[in-house]
Amino acid sequence: MNNPIWIMTSAFNELSLEEVIKKAQEVGVQGLDLCVFRRDGTRNDFVATHLDYEQFGLEDAKVLLETFNKARLRLSVGAFDNLIGGDPEQRLKNQNHLLALIRIAHLLGGDANDVKVGTFVGYNHELGKQEGGFQKNLEEYARVFSPIIKYAEDLGVTVLYENCPMEGWRSAAYTETFNNLSGVLAARKLMYELIPSKAHGEIYDPSHDVWQHVNPSEVIEHTDMSRLHRIHVKATRKKNNVYWGNMYPMQQVERELANRAAVPVPANEWDRHNYEAMLPGFGGSDSMDWRAFADTLKQKGFKGPFEIENEAALSKGTGNMAAIVQGMKATTLYLAPMLWSLGPDGYQYNTAGFQELKQLTVKDIPPVTMKDLV
Repeated sequence: MNNPIWIMTSAFNELSLEEVIKKAQEVGVQGLDLCVFRRDGTRNDFVATHLDYEQFGLEDAKVLLETFNKARLRLSVGAFDNLIGGDPEQRLKNQNHLLALIRIAHLLGGDANDVKVGTFVGYNHELGKQEGGFQKNLEEYARVFSPIIKYAEDLGVTVLYENCPMEGWRSAAYTETFNNLSGVLAARKLMYELIPSKAHGEIYDPSHDVWQHVNPSEVIEHTDMSRLHRIHVKATRKKNNVYWGNMYPMQQVERELANRAAVPVPANEWDRHNYEAMLPGFGGSDSMDWRAFADTLKQKGFKGPFEIENEAALSKGTGNMAAIVQGMKATTLYLAPMLWSLGPDGYQYNTAGFQELKQLTVKDIPPVTMKDLV
Protein backbone atom coordinates (compact mmCIF):
# COMPACT_ATOMS: atom_id res chain seq x y z
CA MET A 1 0.00 0.00 0.00
CA ASN A 2 1.03 3.59 -0.48
CA ASN A 3 -2.08 5.33 0.78
CA PRO A 4 -1.59 8.99 1.68
CA ILE A 5 -2.38 10.18 5.19
CA TRP A 6 -4.35 13.41 5.45
CA ILE A 7 -5.63 15.59 8.28
CA MET A 8 -9.22 16.73 8.68
CA THR A 9 -8.84 20.38 9.68
CA SER A 10 -11.60 20.46 12.32
CA ALA A 11 -8.95 20.05 15.05
CA PHE A 12 -7.34 23.32 13.94
CA ASN A 13 -10.43 25.50 14.21
CA GLU A 14 -8.47 28.35 15.80
CA LEU A 15 -5.76 28.45 13.11
CA SER A 16 -5.67 30.11 9.70
CA LEU A 17 -5.28 27.98 6.59
CA GLU A 18 -1.65 29.08 6.29
CA GLU A 19 -1.02 27.93 9.85
CA VAL A 20 -2.84 24.64 9.24
CA ILE A 21 -0.64 23.92 6.21
CA LYS A 22 2.45 24.44 8.37
CA LYS A 23 1.07 22.02 10.97
CA ALA A 24 0.38 19.45 8.25
CA GLN A 25 3.98 19.70 7.08
CA GLU A 26 5.18 19.39 10.66
CA VAL A 27 3.14 16.22 11.17
CA GLY A 28 4.31 14.80 7.84
CA VAL A 29 1.02 14.14 6.04
CA GLN A 30 0.13 14.37 2.36
CA GLY A 31 -3.16 16.25 2.32
CA LEU A 32 -5.89 18.21 4.09
CA ASP A 33 -9.63 17.75 4.17
CA LEU A 34 -10.63 21.37 4.64
CA CYS A 35 -13.59 21.93 6.94
CA VAL A 36 -15.70 24.77 5.56
CA PHE A 37 -18.63 25.04 7.97
CA ARG A 38 -21.15 27.87 7.81
CA ARG A 39 -20.03 30.80 9.91
CA ASP A 40 -23.64 31.23 11.05
CA GLY A 41 -24.21 27.52 11.64
CA THR A 42 -25.82 25.95 14.69
CA ARG A 43 -23.14 23.39 15.59
CA ASN A 44 -20.71 24.18 18.39
CA ASP A 45 -18.54 21.05 18.30
CA PHE A 46 -15.54 20.25 16.09
CA VAL A 47 -16.26 22.88 13.46
CA ALA A 48 -13.87 25.06 11.46
CA THR A 49 -14.05 27.30 8.40
CA HIS A 50 -10.82 27.31 6.43
CA LEU A 51 -12.07 28.86 3.18
CA ASP A 52 -13.93 32.09 2.48
CA TYR A 53 -16.85 30.26 0.87
CA GLU A 54 -18.94 33.41 0.42
CA GLN A 55 -16.39 35.16 -1.80
CA PHE A 56 -14.72 32.16 -3.44
CA GLY A 57 -14.18 32.47 -7.19
CA LEU A 58 -12.01 31.17 -10.01
CA GLU A 59 -9.03 33.35 -9.06
CA ASP A 60 -9.26 32.11 -5.46
CA ALA A 61 -9.25 28.54 -6.75
CA LYS A 62 -6.12 29.24 -8.80
CA VAL A 63 -4.31 30.69 -5.77
CA LEU A 64 -5.40 27.80 -3.53
CA LEU A 65 -4.21 25.16 -6.01
CA GLU A 66 -0.85 26.94 -6.31
CA THR A 67 -0.58 27.12 -2.51
CA PHE A 68 -1.24 23.40 -2.09
CA ASN A 69 1.11 22.42 -4.91
CA LYS A 70 3.86 24.50 -3.34
CA ALA A 71 3.23 22.74 -0.02
CA ARG A 72 3.10 19.33 -1.80
CA LEU A 73 -0.35 18.63 -0.38
CA ARG A 74 -3.68 17.45 -1.82
CA LEU A 75 -7.11 18.59 -0.62
CA SER A 76 -10.86 18.11 -0.33
CA VAL A 77 -13.60 20.21 1.29
CA GLY A 78 -16.54 19.49 3.54
CA ALA A 79 -19.13 20.57 6.10
CA PHE A 80 -21.25 18.21 8.17
CA ASP A 81 -24.77 19.27 9.14
CA ASN A 82 -28.39 18.10 9.04
CA LEU A 83 -29.71 18.47 5.49
CA ILE A 84 -33.05 16.67 5.75
CA GLY A 85 -34.28 17.50 9.26
CA GLY A 86 -34.14 19.97 12.11
CA ASP A 87 -35.23 23.58 11.92
CA PRO A 88 -36.55 24.19 8.36
CA GLU A 89 -34.70 27.50 7.97
CA GLN A 90 -31.38 26.01 9.08
CA ARG A 91 -32.01 22.92 6.95
CA LEU A 92 -32.33 25.03 3.80
CA LYS A 93 -29.21 27.00 4.70
CA ASN A 94 -27.33 23.72 5.10
CA GLN A 95 -28.53 22.51 1.70
CA ASN A 96 -27.51 25.75 0.01
CA HIS A 97 -24.14 25.61 1.75
CA LEU A 98 -23.53 22.12 0.36
CA LEU A 99 -24.27 23.49 -3.11
CA ALA A 100 -21.70 26.24 -2.48
CA LEU A 101 -19.08 23.63 -1.59
CA ILE A 102 -19.86 21.60 -4.71
CA ARG A 103 -19.25 24.74 -6.78
CA ILE A 104 -15.96 25.34 -4.95
CA ALA A 105 -14.87 21.75 -5.58
CA HIS A 106 -15.68 22.20 -9.26
CA LEU A 107 -13.55 25.35 -9.43
CA LEU A 108 -10.73 23.34 -7.83
CA GLY A 109 -10.92 20.64 -10.52
CA GLY A 110 -13.43 18.30 -8.90
CA ASP A 111 -12.98 14.59 -9.50
CA ALA A 112 -10.13 15.16 -11.95
CA ASN A 113 -8.11 16.50 -8.98
CA ASP A 114 -9.79 14.13 -6.50
CA VAL A 115 -11.35 17.12 -4.74
CA LYS A 116 -14.46 15.66 -3.10
CA VAL A 117 -17.16 17.24 -0.90
CA GLY A 118 -17.85 15.68 2.50
CA THR A 119 -21.24 15.97 4.21
CA PHE A 120 -23.78 14.39 6.51
CA VAL A 121 -27.32 13.59 5.44
CA GLY A 122 -28.95 14.14 8.81
CA TYR A 123 -32.31 12.80 9.94
CA ASN A 124 -35.86 14.10 10.08
CA HIS A 125 -37.30 13.15 13.47
CA GLU A 126 -40.75 14.47 12.68
CA LEU A 127 -40.92 11.77 10.02
CA GLY A 128 -38.87 9.30 12.03
CA LYS A 129 -41.32 9.11 14.94
CA GLN A 130 -44.09 8.04 12.60
CA GLU A 131 -44.76 4.44 11.68
CA GLY A 132 -42.46 3.64 8.77
CA GLY A 133 -40.30 6.58 9.79
CA PHE A 134 -37.03 5.17 8.49
CA GLN A 135 -38.53 4.56 5.05
CA LYS A 136 -39.94 8.08 5.10
CA ASN A 137 -36.48 9.43 5.86
CA LEU A 138 -35.09 7.51 2.90
CA GLU A 139 -37.75 9.08 0.70
CA GLU A 140 -37.00 12.54 2.09
CA TYR A 141 -33.31 11.95 1.42
CA ALA A 142 -34.08 11.02 -2.19
CA ARG A 143 -36.27 14.11 -2.62
CA VAL A 144 -33.64 16.51 -1.24
CA PHE A 145 -30.49 14.92 -2.58
CA SER A 146 -31.57 13.94 -6.11
CA PRO A 147 -31.16 17.50 -7.47
CA ILE A 148 -28.03 18.03 -5.36
CA ILE A 149 -26.31 14.93 -6.72
CA LYS A 150 -27.42 15.78 -10.27
CA TYR A 151 -25.83 19.23 -9.84
CA ALA A 152 -22.61 17.63 -8.55
CA GLU A 153 -22.56 15.11 -11.38
CA ASP A 154 -22.98 17.84 -13.99
CA LEU A 155 -19.99 19.66 -12.49
CA GLY A 156 -17.76 16.58 -12.24
CA VAL A 157 -17.83 16.48 -8.44
CA THR A 158 -18.47 13.59 -6.03
CA VAL A 159 -20.31 14.09 -2.73
CA LEU A 160 -19.24 11.86 0.16
CA TYR A 161 -21.37 10.91 3.19
CA GLU A 162 -19.76 10.26 6.55
CA ASN A 163 -21.21 7.46 8.66
CA CYS A 164 -21.35 9.06 12.11
CA PRO A 165 -24.82 8.47 13.65
CA MET A 166 -24.33 11.79 15.48
CA GLU A 167 -25.47 10.17 18.69
CA GLY A 168 -25.17 13.38 20.71
CA TRP A 169 -26.76 15.75 18.21
CA ARG A 170 -29.93 16.15 20.26
CA SER A 171 -30.62 16.55 23.95
CA ALA A 172 -29.85 13.52 26.12
CA ALA A 173 -33.51 13.68 27.19
CA TYR A 174 -34.44 12.02 23.87
CA THR A 175 -34.46 8.23 23.97
CA GLU A 176 -33.08 7.83 20.44
CA THR A 177 -29.53 8.57 19.28
CA PHE A 178 -29.69 7.86 15.52
CA ASN A 179 -29.45 11.34 14.03
CA ASN A 180 -27.75 10.82 10.65
CA LEU A 181 -29.27 8.57 7.99
CA SER A 182 -25.93 7.42 6.58
CA GLY A 183 -24.86 6.08 10.00
CA VAL A 184 -25.31 2.39 9.08
CA LEU A 185 -24.25 0.35 6.06
CA ALA A 186 -27.79 -0.73 5.20
CA ALA A 187 -28.91 2.88 4.83
CA ARG A 188 -25.99 3.74 2.55
CA LYS A 189 -26.74 0.80 0.27
CA LEU A 190 -30.41 1.82 0.11
CA MET A 191 -29.42 5.41 -0.63
CA TYR A 192 -27.37 4.36 -3.66
CA GLU A 193 -30.33 2.37 -4.98
CA LEU A 194 -32.55 5.43 -4.65
CA ILE A 195 -29.99 7.65 -6.42
CA PRO A 196 -27.89 5.39 -8.69
CA SER A 197 -25.50 8.17 -9.77
CA LYS A 198 -21.78 7.56 -9.20
CA ALA A 199 -21.47 11.20 -8.11
CA HIS A 200 -21.94 10.23 -4.47
CA GLY A 201 -20.14 7.83 -2.17
CA GLU A 202 -18.75 7.68 1.32
CA ILE A 203 -16.14 8.55 3.88
CA TYR A 204 -15.96 5.57 6.24
CA ASP A 205 -15.09 6.11 9.89
CA PRO A 206 -14.61 2.70 11.58
CA SER A 207 -14.86 4.12 15.10
CA HIS A 208 -18.59 4.69 14.71
CA ASP A 209 -19.17 1.01 14.04
CA VAL A 210 -16.87 -0.12 16.84
CA TRP A 211 -19.04 1.39 19.57
CA GLN A 212 -22.05 -0.18 17.83
CA HIS A 213 -20.31 -3.57 18.29
CA VAL A 214 -19.79 -4.04 14.55
CA ASN A 215 -16.48 -5.20 13.08
CA PRO A 216 -15.28 -2.52 10.60
CA SER A 217 -13.41 -5.13 8.53
CA GLU A 218 -16.69 -6.93 7.93
CA VAL A 219 -18.31 -3.66 6.91
CA ILE A 220 -15.58 -3.19 4.29
CA GLU A 221 -16.16 -6.74 3.04
CA HIS A 222 -19.78 -5.78 2.29
CA THR A 223 -19.06 -2.28 0.98
CA ASP A 224 -19.23 -1.37 -2.71
CA MET A 225 -15.61 -0.25 -3.08
CA SER A 226 -16.47 2.04 -6.00
CA ARG A 227 -18.36 4.13 -3.43
CA LEU A 228 -15.56 4.28 -0.85
CA HIS A 229 -13.24 7.28 -1.32
CA ARG A 230 -11.91 8.20 2.12
CA ILE A 231 -11.19 6.57 5.51
CA HIS A 232 -11.50 8.63 8.67
CA VAL A 233 -8.90 7.68 11.24
CA LYS A 234 -10.42 7.98 14.69
CA ALA A 235 -10.34 5.38 17.44
CA THR A 236 -12.83 4.32 20.08
CA ARG A 237 -12.24 2.72 23.44
CA LYS A 238 -15.40 0.88 24.47
CA LYS A 239 -16.48 0.87 28.09
CA ASN A 240 -18.68 -1.69 29.78
CA ASN A 241 -22.21 -0.61 30.68
CA VAL A 242 -23.66 -3.14 33.09
CA TYR A 243 -26.46 -0.75 34.06
CA TRP A 244 -27.92 0.26 30.70
CA GLY A 245 -26.68 -2.53 28.47
CA ASN A 246 -25.07 -2.11 25.08
CA MET A 247 -28.19 -2.25 22.95
CA TYR A 248 -29.71 1.10 23.93
CA PRO A 249 -28.25 4.49 24.82
CA MET A 250 -27.94 5.60 28.41
CA GLN A 251 -31.09 7.51 29.33
CA GLN A 252 -31.44 10.81 31.16
CA VAL A 253 -33.39 10.69 34.41
CA GLU A 254 -33.68 13.10 37.31
CA ARG A 255 -30.15 13.35 38.69
CA GLU A 256 -31.02 13.24 42.39
CA LEU A 257 -33.02 10.07 41.84
CA ALA A 258 -30.13 8.57 39.86
CA ASN A 259 -27.68 9.44 42.62
CA ARG A 260 -29.88 7.81 45.27
CA ALA A 261 -30.12 4.67 43.15
CA ALA A 262 -26.39 4.80 42.26
CA VAL A 263 -27.26 4.62 38.55
CA PRO A 264 -25.08 6.43 35.97
CA VAL A 265 -26.72 9.04 33.74
CA PRO A 266 -25.32 11.02 30.79
CA ALA A 267 -22.85 13.73 31.72
CA ASN A 268 -23.65 15.45 28.42
CA GLU A 269 -25.41 14.78 25.12
CA TRP A 270 -22.47 12.79 23.72
CA ASP A 271 -22.10 10.61 26.80
CA ARG A 272 -24.73 8.07 25.73
CA HIS A 273 -22.98 4.94 24.43
CA ASN A 274 -20.07 4.34 26.82
CA TYR A 275 -17.01 4.96 24.73
CA GLU A 276 -14.05 7.30 24.69
CA ALA A 277 -12.88 8.99 21.48
CA MET A 278 -9.19 8.33 20.87
CA LEU A 279 -6.49 8.43 18.23
CA PRO A 280 -4.92 5.07 17.33
CA GLY A 281 -1.46 4.78 18.83
CA PHE A 282 -1.85 7.68 21.22
CA GLY A 283 -2.55 7.31 24.93
CA GLY A 284 -3.47 3.64 25.17
CA SER A 285 -5.06 0.78 23.30
CA ASP A 286 -8.38 1.22 21.53
CA SER A 287 -11.07 -1.35 20.76
CA MET A 288 -10.17 -2.09 17.14
CA ASP A 289 -7.65 -4.17 15.20
CA TRP A 290 -6.28 -1.48 12.87
CA ARG A 291 -3.84 -3.84 11.18
CA ALA A 292 -6.61 -6.26 10.22
CA PHE A 293 -8.68 -3.32 9.00
CA ALA A 294 -5.82 -1.98 6.85
CA ASP A 295 -5.18 -5.48 5.48
CA THR A 296 -8.84 -5.81 4.48
CA LEU A 297 -8.73 -2.47 2.67
CA LYS A 298 -5.52 -3.54 0.92
CA GLN A 299 -7.13 -6.78 -0.22
CA LYS A 300 -10.11 -4.83 -1.55
CA GLY A 301 -7.82 -2.50 -3.50
CA PHE A 302 -8.48 0.73 -1.62
CA LYS A 303 -6.09 3.49 -2.77
CA GLY A 304 -7.60 6.56 -1.12
CA PRO A 305 -6.47 8.76 1.76
CA PHE A 306 -6.60 7.87 5.45
CA GLU A 307 -7.74 11.13 7.10
CA ILE A 308 -6.91 11.75 10.76
CA GLU A 309 -10.01 13.17 12.45
CA ASN A 310 -8.83 14.31 15.84
CA GLU A 311 -11.59 14.31 18.45
CA ALA A 312 -9.52 12.41 21.02
CA ALA A 313 -10.03 13.28 24.67
CA LEU A 314 -6.26 13.13 25.23
CA SER A 315 -5.45 15.27 22.18
CA LYS A 316 -8.02 17.69 20.73
CA GLY A 317 -10.02 17.42 23.94
CA THR A 318 -7.20 18.98 25.95
CA GLY A 319 -7.30 22.26 24.02
CA ASN A 320 -3.50 22.13 24.00
CA MET A 321 -2.05 22.70 20.51
CA ALA A 322 1.11 20.74 21.31
CA ALA A 323 -0.97 17.74 22.39
CA ILE A 324 -3.16 18.07 19.27
CA VAL A 325 -0.12 17.94 16.98
CA GLN A 326 1.51 15.25 19.14
CA GLY A 327 -1.53 13.01 18.71
CA MET A 328 -1.48 13.43 14.94
CA LYS A 329 2.23 12.65 14.75
CA ALA A 330 1.72 9.53 16.87
CA THR A 331 -1.15 8.37 14.67
CA THR A 332 0.89 8.95 11.50
CA LEU A 333 3.73 6.82 12.89
CA TYR A 334 1.22 4.20 14.03
CA LEU A 335 -0.24 3.90 10.53
CA ALA A 336 3.07 4.09 8.65
CA PRO A 337 3.99 0.36 8.76
CA MET A 338 0.47 -0.56 7.61
CA LEU A 339 0.31 1.88 4.69
CA TRP A 340 3.86 2.61 3.54
CA SER A 341 6.83 0.56 2.34
CA LEU A 342 10.02 0.04 4.35
CA GLY A 343 13.08 1.88 3.07
CA PRO A 344 16.45 3.16 4.29
CA ASP A 345 14.70 5.82 6.38
CA GLY A 346 12.08 3.47 7.79
CA TYR A 347 8.47 3.43 6.68
CA GLN A 348 7.98 6.36 4.32
CA TYR A 349 5.31 7.55 1.92
CA ASN A 350 6.52 7.09 -1.65
CA THR A 351 6.46 10.64 -2.99
CA ALA A 352 6.74 9.33 -6.54
CA GLY A 353 2.99 8.82 -6.27
CA PHE A 354 2.35 12.51 -5.63
CA GLN A 355 0.44 14.31 -8.37
CA GLU A 356 0.16 18.08 -8.49
CA LEU A 357 -3.29 19.63 -8.55
CA LYS A 358 -4.09 20.91 -12.03
CA GLN A 359 -5.87 24.13 -12.88
CA LEU A 360 -8.60 22.55 -14.98
CA THR A 361 -11.55 24.93 -14.67
CA VAL A 362 -11.23 27.96 -16.96
CA LYS A 363 -14.66 29.52 -16.53
CA ASP A 364 -16.26 30.71 -13.31
CA ILE A 365 -19.86 29.76 -12.57
CA PRO A 366 -22.30 31.60 -10.30
CA PRO A 367 -23.47 30.11 -6.99
CA VAL A 368 -26.86 28.37 -7.00
CA THR A 369 -29.47 27.60 -4.33
CA MET A 370 -31.99 24.81 -3.97
CA LYS A 371 -34.58 27.09 -5.52
CA ASP A 372 -32.51 27.18 -8.71
CA LEU A 373 -32.41 23.38 -8.95
CA VAL A 374 -36.13 22.69 -8.61
